[in-house]
Amino acid sequence: MVEPRDETESPSAAAPAADRAACAPEPSPDAPQTAVAASVEHCGQTDLARRAGRGGLAVAFAKIYFMLTGLVQQILLARVMGIGGYGALSNVLSIASIAYNPVTTTSIQGVSRAVAQSPDAEQPAATRRALKVHFAFALPLGLGFLVAAAPIGRAINAPHLVGPLQLVSGIMLFYGLYTPLIGVLNGQKRFVYQAGFDILAATLRTVGLVAGAWYFTKHFSSGVAGATGAFVVVSGLMFVAALSFVGLGRAGVGGPSVRQHLLFLLPLAIGQVLLNLLLQADLTLLRTFAADAAARQGLPLMAADPLVGAYRATQLFCFLPYQLLLAITFVLFPLLATAWRDGDAEAVKRYVRTGVRLALVIAGGMVSVTAGLSGPLLRLVFPAPAPELGTEAMELLTLGFGAFAIFGIFTTILNSLKRERASMVVTALGVALVALLCWLRVHGQPFGAHLLLRTATATSAGLLLATLAAAALVKSTAGAVAPVSTVVRVLGALAIAVVLGRSLPYSGKLMTLVYSALVGGVYVVLLVVTRELTAADVGMVRAVVSSKKAK
Repeated sequence: MVEPRDETESPSAAAPAADRAACAPEPSPDAPQTAVAASVEHCGQTDLARRAGRGGLAVAFAKIYFMLTGLVQQILLARVMGIGGYGALSNVLSIASIAYNPVTTTSIQGVSRAVAQSPDAEQPAATRRALKVHFAFALPLGLGFLVAAAPIGRAINAPHLVGPLQLVSGIMLFYGLYTPLIGVLNGQKRFVYQAGFDILAATLRTVGLVAGAWYFTKHFSSGVAGATGAFVVVSGLMFVAALSFVGLGRAGVGGPSVRQHLLFLLPLAIGQVLLNLLLQADLTLLRTFAADAAARQGLPLMAADPLVGAYRATQLFCFLPYQLLLAITFVLFPLLATAWRDGDAEAVKRYVRTGVRLALVIAGGMVSVTAGLSGPLLRLVFPAPAPELGTEAMELLTLGFGAFAIFGIFTTILNSLKRERASMVVTALGVALVALLCWLRVHGQPFGAHLLLRTATATSAGLLLATLAAAALVKSTAGAVAPVSTVVRVLGALAIAVVLGRSLPYSGKLMTLVYSALVGGVYVVLLVVTRELTAADVGMVRAVVSSKKAK
């Protein structure tokens, strides 16, 4: 086990002695003092960049690992619990994520900011002060969700999920305690350790959810409770591990005041709640309306569970472009924020055009496969009846969430350019549009698989409209969005690749992988032929790869 570093040590000055000596050898006695100072400053910047690069790669690896374990987790849960049980658990975790995802983001970003902006000597005191603020909210959050569980279960027509929703209150408590400690590591730039905790948490969560679901399904016919209870246990274990490793800092003067800290957290928390409402609105509304339709036809409310499970299976693929493009936001945010701070309007336009263009190309490539091969992909990883129920919905929903991936880039741009309120407004608009269109398209319809397609139609339309509104805000703020030629070429290549994918006959799981490569390859070739992708893009990729190897 690696011992934690002394809390008083500055993360920006923690280079090994050998590195410092190699970077800044003993200067010549007759060297100008300005040259010596410049050499030392350059040495520090180079070392910081080198370690930041290593840490960034570690965090990126942890994100990829998180995505892969999440994929494995969902596939195994669907097979262990069946599509019905999987749908029920998806509703529980979907509702819970509206609360605990904002807690995670605000805790990590808030504590990281408080620690990182404090002088080295004050960081332990800043840590203690920030943790006190976040720990104070953890218990009320857990108790609040415990009390709200029963009303939520009734509101979504799922009384059989009240018990698991009550268990989720334990996750709220432990996440409220655990994630601020990860924020300390982030603020101290101990990215490798942060990545280690992310990987450990993803692994334990996957093992716990699947094992809990399997055991309780087999012995108690209550896989949802077993999986949720295991999630609570894993959350508690991660808190204990993080507390033992990170510590609580120490008493003293340092960091922002409680008022300053809360003023920073409030808009961030509101924005995150809105974003997660947008992510989870369609699944939750589908459960509500499908259960209502089942009751009108004399069926049990639990009849909605398989429909929800099939819809969640489609979402697993639909979310991929958004998750992948998060990596672009990590790079784009600081570049835009710096250019905006310096008043460099041309740099802002350049970064926006480049970032959005890259996002469009990447998202188009992923959507061409998921939209073109929706049925085969569902058959590849999910048991029946998910493919039979969800294929039509997925063919449309992948397009809607492709737009949502670009929406995420637009809100990052707005936040970088100090337009947080505009970002929150357009996100709230997206939530309202999805909810309204789902109500108009799904509410009151008879029970059946067609509810999935209607939900996908409403959701995709709402996300597309919200994305267009966000694009207009970015254009008015930054003066640029993306070249029109890029939009036309990407949409054209996407349309051809999707048509190709849907025309291919289903030939088994192995050929699905071959078809995926073929469809994605055709998309890339079309962009090369239309000169959207050029040698300059290849050179840029090579430069990035070379710089990583050099590090």
